[in-house]
Amino acid sequence: KCDFSFIFCIFECQCTLNDSVHYHRIYEMNRIYLSGVPSSHMSFRELRNARAMEFAIHEINNRTDLLPGITLGFQIHDSCSEVLMAVKVAFQMLGLFGIPQQAFKIPFLSILYTELQVSHFATCACLSDKRQYPTFFRTIPSDHHQAAALAKLVKHFGWTWIGAVRSDTDYGNNGMASFLKAAQEEGICVEYSESYYRTQPRSKLERVANVIRTSTARVIVAFLHSWDMLFLWQELLRKPLPPLQWIGSEGWIIQSDIKRCIGCGGVIGFSIPGSVIPGLREFLLDLSPAQALKSPLLTEFWESSFSCSLKGSSGGARKCNGSEDIRALQNTYTDTSQPRESNLVYKATYAIAHAIHGVICNDTQCDKSAKFTPWQLINWQVNKDGYLNFVSVGHYDSSRPRGQELSLNGVIIWVGGQTQVPRSVCSESCPPGTRKAVQKGKPVCCFDCIPCAEGEISNKTDSLNCMPCPPEFWPNTQQDICLPKPVEFLSWDDTLSIILTVFSIAGAIVAVSVAAVFYKHRASPIVRANNSELSFLLLFSLTLCFLCSLTFIGQPSDWSCMLRHTAFGITFVLCISCVLGKTIVVLMAFRATLPGSNAMKWFGPPQQRLSVLTFTLIQVLICTLWLAISPPLPFKNLKQYKERIILECALGSAIGFWAVLGYIGFLALLCFILAFLARKLPDNFNEAKFITFSMLIFCAVWVTFIPAYVSSPGKFTVAVEIFAILASSFGLFISIFAPKCFIIMFRPEQNTKKHLMGKATSKSL
Repeated sequence: KCDFSFIFCIFECQCTLNDSVHYHRIYEMNRIYLSGVPSSHMSFRELRNARAMEFAIHEINNRTDLLPGITLGFQIHDSCSEVLMAVKVAFQMLGLFGIPQQAFKIPFLSILYTELQVSHFATCACLSDKRQYPTFFRTIPSDHHQAAALAKLVKHFGWTWIGAVRSDTDYGNNGMASFLKAAQEEGICVEYSESYYRTQPRSKLERVANVIRTSTARVIVAFLHSWDMLFLWQELLRKPLPPLQWIGSEGWIIQSDIKRCIGCGGVIGFSIPGSVIPGLREFLLDLSPAQALKSPLLTEFWESSFSCSLKGSSGGARKCNGSEDIRALQNTYTDTSQPRESNLVYKATYAIAHAIHGVICNDTQCDKSAKFTPWQLINWQVNKDGYLNFVSVGHYDSSRPRGQELSLNGVIIWVGGQTQVPRSVCSESCPPGTRKAVQKGKPVCCFDCIPCAEGEISNKTDSLNCMPCPPEFWPNTQQDICLPKPVEFLSWDDTLSIILTVFSIAGAIVAVSVAAVFYKHRASPIVRANNSELSFLLLFSLTLCFLCSLTFIGQPSDWSCMLRHTAFGITFVLCISCVLGKTIVVLMAFRATLPGSNAMKWFGPPQQRLSVLTFTLIQVLICTLWLAISPPLPFKNLKQYKERIILECALGSAIGFWAVLGYIGFLALLCFILAFLARKLPDNFNEAKFITFSMLIFCAVWVTFIPAYVSSPGKFTVAVEIFAILASSFGLFISIFAPKCFIIMFRPEQNTKKHLMGKATSKSL
């Protein structure tokens, strides 16, 4: 006798009630009939689940620490895998009759949830709403967690372009809705989302199958009941099908019938974690023919397993003779190596027992007359650690940090027996150096790869935008990294620098050599006649002009930038001042030969020195103001070239720079004019002719220098400036001193006062 009875029910109802012992289908003419699948078929797996509940109740009733003095009872009802049947049985248990045809919808079933229910297989996330279902509990995680795990699984393998099919039930629709939301958060695009239920017309099933066949997605997520998956697969196999990678929900992934129907490996999905229940196998196998006869379900199981009849000959079947060995059977009833659903049933039974114990019992006894309402019972929460294990190749743990929930530790065999992960993308990933551009009218997973614009990079795959490099950096050829721009300046090891250096040093050496020759022949008429003091000063200034060009070579620094421009300005003014003084001396010397003229006393050696010093000091003053107000300093020119940096000397004050050049130009022009006026004076050796020619070269060089300086790129700007300095220096040197050196060295007979004072008709050089 039962001192205290409590009804335990196991049946299936659209994700809210568990699987039945029988699968029963009535096939109409417009629906599919699967060959080899009978219209009434016992599920040994569900029978094992029902007996696992029976085993748990036997354990509880034999315990003294749990519900002492209380004996639990149970009833088992079979829904035959029909929702309407499950609802009918549930209402009969509650004493309700007259069930409407729409009773299979979950909102209507809220009537049922005035009584306590603990489900082992109802996964619909909708049932977590305690406002509608306050007395519903379960020992299996909701599809909210499974959907998140499936989305992370798809993301892990790089599948961004997938198809989706679902059962047209609350289980399929709610589960797929959760998955699609999670997939969107992971950046996964769904090419199609189709629904089907096994009672719908075959035309609907054919349409779904055709969508799958013609799609470009090669990975399909299926939130289906096992029978819906079975029907869909049979329809797909009627015509050629491309290799598809299926990802299954727990509703069909571990069903043995489905695995036999698939016919190929590679399917992957999440299932319920398995666990060994001590003593369950012995309980299940402790079954004799006599015991089987006591229960219609066990009778059917015995007769179906051994193809015999316990009650005698029936339908041609032989009579069971007692030699049948249940331990020799190999089916899902006897397989208790890692029972999955049975473990959840076992936990659900114990959960109810502990709930009752907590309400009506104390340490030693229980109050059998206690009254309690369902919402007083405890909330059985599934532990987040370890559930939703990924069968044999890894697991998913939602309690771990974000991004680390999925862990793989085994070899996965994909569709077609391949070990390489299949590809399923709308567009191939954009490599670094490109960016994604979404194709108009298509999902975000369909895109074109656009190369980054000039000066921009992308350093990761599938970049949405390209990043500009910092000002002093430039992309490499692949445009996936910013490299420092090469810094360009006229370095000492540059070929052009070496050539210019050779000419500069050679010019200085020649100028010093000429000064030595002049000093050796300082008493000769040709040296004395051309103002030897100014000549030596001019040779000294030309030597400085040659050498100052060297300050333009090498990496610009603060001191080199200031030195190169000021040294150039001062030495050239010194040089032009000497030439100007020599020109004035020629003019004064001619006027001194006129009767009654005393011009030379107004421009003797003291005045010549003073004029040179005055002209030079003016340039020194200009340079000093330039350096004090805004001196030339090193500057990284980033605008002239995009891909490299020109290290140059910024002018600082442009007024100061052009004032220095303008003053040199003014003196050169004045010298040219005076020399031009004195070019036809009657001396046999008139230095004014050579000065005129030298000033003509000097002005021509610097007039052409300005456009060449402005238009020259990079380090060639400095090279043009050096070339102008050397060209004008060589022009002055050759024009003024080459004829004198030639006479001194090779025509000593012309180095006489008589020859120098000859008439214009005399032999001249």
